Amino acid sequence: MAALIGCAALLALLVHTLVNARLLRRPPAAAPPAEAVTVLLPLRDEAARAEPCLRALLELPPHVRILALDDGSTDGTAELVRRIAGPRVELLTGRPLPPGWLGKPHACQQLADAAGDSAVLVFLDADVVLTPDSIGRAAALLRSAGADLLSPYPRIEGAGERLVQPLLQWSWLTFLPLRAMERSHRPSLAAAGGQFLVVRRDAYERAGGHAAVRDKVLEDIELARAVKRAGGRIALADGSALARCRMYNSWPELFDGYSKSLWASFGSPLGAAAVLAVLLALYVALPAAVLFGQWAGLLAYALAVAGRAVAARASGRRAFPGALAHPASVVLFAWLVVRSYRRRGRATWKGRPTWQG
Repeated sequence: MAALIGCAALLALLVHTLVNARLLRRPPAAAPPAEAVTVLLPLRDEAARAEPCLRALLELPPHVRILALDDGSTDGTAELVRRIAGPRVELLTGRPLPPGWLGKPHACQQLADAAGDSAVLVFLDADVVLTPDSIGRAAALLRSAGADLLSPYPRIEGAGERLVQPLLQWSWLTFLPLRAMERSHRPSLAAAGGQFLVVRRDAYERAGGHAAVRDKVLEDIELARAVKRAGGRIALADGSALARCRMYNSWPELFDGYSKSLWASFGSPLGAAAVLAVLLALYVALPAAVLFGQWAGLLAYALAVAGRAVAARASGRRAFPGALAHPASVVLFAWLVVRSYRRRGRATWKGRPTWQG
């Protein structure tokens, strides 16, 4: 009976994923921005990976302003920007990190302050490579969605990370009701990705900007919540046609990247334990029952793989072979959550602490 109930739950989640995949917003084929737009690029020790991003920025339309901020880099990042981008990218030098701030929110706030009267701000990470028409299409999607903050998720690249990276899009496509999230003003019902974030300047200021999330390691999600608290609307979108991204270049880098912030995705250790218990029961223990002669486990595995495949296709990724390893992905995710909690308070990223406690 428990196995049948679990399979029914997996079927319901698969249906929800299919609905979300159909409702997921996608950019128009082509559209120039109607407002002044500024792209904001915070940089700290990115000399080894920022060149593709910078070269893509050079292909953006000339009316799009581009600001980059060198946030205390020691590896020649500023020199790379000057050599690759020249005067096309306005390079700022970041101020020292003040007490109570984490590095990225401080860099983003400085960039926003320097953006002048731009109506739309586009926050970008150095591992994101935009298409030449991405900014116009993203701004058009922001308008058509009636949103104040839009998160168009890039296409995530990297063969070695197929076990982990696709879980991000899979998680909100599976468990988050997209249209309800857009209509609701509840801050708890929010998701966003800081790799590529498009926000109206007036909504950003009403929300308090990055100063409102100065001590948050997941500043992207917290900024989305702040926009909601200020009465704004947020939206998620498939940005795979606008941008691509490789977040990590190795497994150790991926482990450290997730460990610095994954704990902040849950309200408490108890909440994390509850989420992991459900995920492990549905996506690991139930499929594993086939090993003990319970054929409901085979159905559970098929439903789990189908949900993962739908999410992958909806977010511009290949469904297979990654979807076939979904139970292993969930196990690895659970380990990363535990690792993240164990390292909370002492984890660092690029030489800085990742927690204000």
